[in-house]
Amino acid sequence: MKANIIRIGNSRGIRIPKILLQETHLPDEVELEARGAQIVIRPAQRPRDGWDAHFSAMAEAGDDGMLVGDRMVFSSWDNEEWEW
Repeated sequence: MKANIIRIGNSRGIRIPKILLQETHLPDEVELEARGAQIVIRPAQRPRDGWDAHFSAMAEAGDDGMLVGDRMVFSSWDNEEWEW
């Protein structure tokens, strides 16, 4: 499918045909990447995408415990200076 590059203010852009948007399910926010003579368009990722699935997998594997063991380790700062 061909498209024309058009002027948009000081920039240039293309119109993406509706059929391509329907096939790709691209959201309103995307990331662009130049790869040689190609421009790759993909859905924008959010920093915490997929965390829920990873945390669930950790819980199922029993890998969601405290890093310092089963009990909290407090420092003198925790005991003397911290106020609730």
